[in-house]
Amino acid sequence: MSETTNAPTLFEAIGGEPTFRRLVHRFYQEVAADPQLRPVYPSRDLGPAEEHLRLFLIQYWGGPATYNELRGHPRLRMRHARFAIGEAERDGWLRHMRTALNELDLAPDHDRQLWEYLVMAAGSLVNQPSTTAGPDLGLTPV
Repeated sequence: MSETTNAPTLFEAIGGEPTFRRLVHRFYQEVAADPQLRPVYPSRDLGPAEEHLRLFLIQYWGGPATYNELRGHPRLRMRHARFAIGEAERDGWLRHMRTALNELDLAPDHDRQLWEYLVMAAGSLVNQPSTTAGPDLGLTPV
């Protein structure tokens, strides 16, 4: 008789809630000090935003579903649609998240897995046109 063991979730593998608490808290310390990104967070108190992101990441990576219980389905694009998020905001968000993630000193596989998701998620929330003009591919009306 063989025993089936489930691989731990990323949430469990990297240390559970304390790790996500450190990640998100450090990220919001960076946001608070960033004059370009701080305006994306209109509330004076970043505490609620910090809690929402922490609970979302915990749930996404296999921890308790507290986010859904308190806020319902994440609907990330819908929840962020009222904020002007361009490439600069995306890049600032990722820069601060990278700083916070580096401080966790995770195993390379865990770091890569988390980072790839964060890059994809940040990119999906961009809702402003690019400010850099790419090459004209002949698609722009004259």
